[in-house]
Amino acid sequence: MEAKDGSMGFDFEGTFTLIKEFERMEYALDDDRQVTITFSKTPEGIKIIETFDAEDENSAELQKQGWQSILNNFKKHVEMKN
Repeated sequence: MEAKDGSMGFDFEGTFTLIKEFERMEYALDDDRQVTITFSKTPEGIKIIETFDAEDENSAELQKQGWQSILNNFKKHVEMKN
């Protein structure tokens, strides 16, 4: 993953361990941390909840901001397609 302005980047690899179409995805990162993403319908649209095992190098808050940024970009991408 790379920042658009090139200011930072990092490798991000994993293996999907569960995919339930339109409901849930789970994957294991290469360092064995687990990530779960759930999708649920709401009156406003689809709600996405992502949970992850934090790593030890960066603060939990910084990691939350990073994951939220990815979700925000995903939201923009999906909304542009509609």
